[in-house]
Amino acid sequence: MDIKTNKPEFAIEFESLAMLFGVNEGFKLNHIEKEENGKFVEDFSLEIDDKSLSKTFTFELQKNLSELKEKSIKKRKLKVFLYDMLSQLLGLTLPWGSLTGIRPTKLARDMIESGEIKESIVSEVFERELRVSRNKAKLVPMILKNQKCIIRNDNLVDLYVNIPVCPTRCYYCSFISHEISRVKDKLEPYLECLIKEITAVREIIAKKAYIVRTIYIGGGTPSILNEEQLDRLLSELNFPVTEFTVECGRPDTITAGKLDVLKKHGVTRISINPQTFCEATLKRIGRQTKNAQVLESYSLALERGFVVNMDIIAGLMGEKLGVFKRTIKTLLELSPDNITVHTLSVKNGSVLKNVGASDNGVGAMIDFAREALLENGYKPYYLYRQKNQLGGLENVGYFKDDKVCIFNIDSMEETNSILACGAGAMSKRIFNTEKRIERQSNAKFIEDYISRIDEIIEKKKEFFY
Repeated sequence: MDIKTNKPEFAIEFESLAMLFGVNEGFKLNHIEKEENGKFVEDFSLEIDDKSLSKTFTFELQKNLSELKEKSIKKRKLKVFLYDMLSQLLGLTLPWGSLTGIRPTKLARDMIESGEIKESIVSEVFERELRVSRNKAKLVPMILKNQKCIIRNDNLVDLYVNIPVCPTRCYYCSFISHEISRVKDKLEPYLECLIKEITAVREIIAKKAYIVRTIYIGGGTPSILNEEQLDRLLSELNFPVTEFTVECGRPDTITAGKLDVLKKHGVTRISINPQTFCEATLKRIGRQTKNAQVLESYSLALERGFVVNMDIIAGLMGEKLGVFKRTIKTLLELSPDNITVHTLSVKNGSVLKNVGASDNGVGAMIDFAREALLENGYKPYYLYRQKNQLGGLENVGYFKDDKVCIFNIDSMEETNSILACGAGAMSKRIFNTEKRIERQSNAKFIEDYISRIDEIIEKKKEFFY
């Protein structure tokens, strides 16, 4: 990319937009900024292969706004301007228009709470002013309406625990997650260090008088732990919470004994993630799971009264719309409490990045899923986007019978601080009054986490004190 600009953050934003249009190289952008009579005037010239376009962006300064808010609005309008240039030059539109961030609903909420727009016109503003497609724009206020559980309180926190280990590595996965065969000898020392960090977090919670709202054990695949290991870990997490979730994403790791341990320690929710009900696709993405294992683990979970989420992915290798429709229909027959519909993201850290992927009509898959789930009583309650998602699309969580996952909403909307434990875990401090967020990450890899555990604990204490 050849971008000439005196504003580095502008270059990053433009690169993000260009990549969404599928343009990674072969274009030039020149940019000159000046100020004239209380207005910012910026001249742009864009070249893509043999096409070129020149336009002028004008932004009138608004003295009634804070400097931070004015900068935010200017940046948003500039992205729309650049989106229009790319769209005009390439003859393309994107489902999420000029939006490049991962949290469209958070943007909408910020605009409402600042008084910039009213909740009743969110979809209209997103469609008209941000160039978001009508279907996606309508989705945003639907989700806001279903996020009634949000509580802004700086003393209210969520606790996250990471188990970055899986039975095998799925080809689409880019998480820092280790195959059990490679880290089996490190699992016990990892668990010991994790419990040591949790003990330190308990001290932080007591000292700061925090109230733990939810606990979420993710990964990886936490259910890779055996019954004794799960029992030992969960014994350290005896907070009286509203919601306690454990990801049991791989059905081949779920047993009746493990579910009994979870139940004993007050776990209320689990995830069982088929990703697809086409076994040929499962083989192509590096999973050995059979549909019978999904059905058996789901039956065991229902017998014990767990709220169950099931994940699926649209756009998996070799799948077309008809196969995806069958997966949706199977899900509807099973009728889990939550269904999360992901769009495949082809990231650099995944095996799939090296073999390539095509969208196979992924937009039609996402549209079908939305309509089918809405027609069958499911409602959307959280949404996020990732880099390199096919078609520039999104991930959406659906619920029925008021059984939303509070942790998903808190973390995506960034309304509550998160104390995160384990390798690769990211803690956040949310300062609601100041409208500020600070982040702190643990060492990514298990070996580093084990060797640096004392340093990690001291940094966490400094961060939260």
